[in-house]
Amino acid sequence: MTNESALPNAQYRRFESFREYEALFDSLIPRTQSVIRIFDRVLPAAWNTQIRTAQLRHFLRQSQANRLLVILHETRTIESDLPRIAELNRDFGHAFKIRQTPRMAHHLYDPFAVFDASHYLHRFHHAHMRAALGTDEVDGAQQLIDRHLELWEVSLPVSFGRPSGL
Repeated sequence: MTNESALPNAQYRRFESFREYEALFDSLIPRTQSVIRIFDRVLPAAWNTQIRTAQLRHFLRQSQANRLLVILHETRTIESDLPRIAELNRDFGHAFKIRQTPRMAHHLYDPFAVFDASHYLHRFHHAHMRAALGTDEVDGAQQLIDRHLELWEVSLPVSFGRPSGL
């Protein structure tokens, strides 16, 4: 029996490298046409690189309909540790939303990123690098989108103020 909802080029593979995870993440940003959904414990330092922030800025500028939707367990250190991301959030507040999970959801430990509705990266535990890449893999992406939506509904918005004196 074939899966009729799968795209013809659907692929799924596992890997175990932080470096590969970040490289794959960066390679999927330019392929994204409308929405990037993120769930993680915290944003890693790779989010503050010039390359990543430039790619995200370009993505958000491509269309007023593009969205970057991030859900985190911990947001306290974004302004101090990820100033480029805080600035990007201030510049594109209409399209780049960050939400923080309530304490009751902190037991969820498997970070993921979904690019549009067909590509995804899924880590099986935030403390270990065992992960999977799905490309053109609609069913797996939809499961993660559904989880993201559930988390989005119970999470609270986070915003960053403008630096004083500017």
